Amino acid sequence: MSSKKNTNTAKSPSRFTGRNDQMRTALCPGSFDPVTCGHIDVIRRAAKLFDRVIVVVMINYHKPNSCFTAEERVEMLRRSLAADENVEVDMYGGLLADYAKQKDACAVVKGLRAVSDFEYEFQQALTNKKLNPELETVFLTANAENMYLSSSVVKQVCEFGGDIREFVPAEVYDSIISRIKERNRFA
Repeated sequence: MSSKKNTNTAKSPSRFTGRNDQMRTALCPGSFDPVTCGHIDVIRRAAKLFDRVIVVVMINYHKPNSCFTAEERVEMLRRSLAADENVEVDMYGGLLADYAKQKDACAVVKGLRAVSDFEYEFQQALTNKKLNPELETVFLTANAENMYLSSSVVKQVCEFGGDIREFVPAEVYDSIISRIKERNRFA
């Protein structure tokens, strides 16, 4: 047995990309209309797994009646995630697979609440893989306290005067309450 020390100082390849000295970037895409504590939980858990996480507000032209503009959603996410050093927020209106190439991302992270989420997300993952073979999809299950939580639930509870304080980040609570009350006034 040799007592020779290993003097190889080259960095080992990233476990996701196989490339040396490569930051592992993951994307957390969604509409975030509005952002919920469930979204924040998945994003922060992803930030523990990857060197860099880009939260991408996807502009969905098939949903023109968003509660918040894409710019407002980006701003709410930035306020909610201000303390998270390896998380940044952006918006994009094209194919996620193309955006991943632009940002040299190796993975898409999606949160799953129930089996019903899986079918749609699996279809999206397969499509992204076909368009960008280097892109992996990682599914994180929702924490038990967030299994029922969605942006739609937040809006509905708020519209009927329910307390959403435990459903949304404190940094954006007032903005969400104000907008939904404003929308109800004109409905």
